[in-house]
Amino acid sequence: MTERFAILSGSTFEERIGYARAVVDGDRVHVSGTTGYDYATMTISDDVVEQAEQCLRNIEEALARAGCSFADVVRVRYMLPDREDFEPCWPALRRRFGEIRPAATMLVCGLADPRMKIEIEVDARRPAAREPVSPRA
Repeated sequence: MTERFAILSGSTFEERIGYARAVVDGDRVHVSGTTGYDYATMTISDDVVEQAEQCLRNIEEALARAGCSFADVVRVRYMLPDREDFEPCWPALRRRFGEIRPAATMLVCGLADPRMKIEIEVDARRPAAREPVSPRA
């Protein structure tokens, strides 16, 4: 049977809505759409680039807890309410994904809170040699 477990970040959204930051299913890791909230303080910057950086820190933490890193990401989805906000985020995205070149999609859409300017979702493949660090929050 395939190993399956959830990774929680402590975000109040996970409890209120009923989802996990990430789900590990065998060698697959699915990280939920992640916004620029600092989950420890439940605060969010007004700046889209700062939000993108926080999204990436949140994703990096979930990946590490699953036994992965950005190098294991195979798919990324960017969701933004304003297409003009995407290009300023490119340097931050290129720092994480420029060498690994995952498949990517950018969508212009509404997000759950008007303060949210970007949401990022990734899928990764967990290397067989690495074990998860912490499956539960």
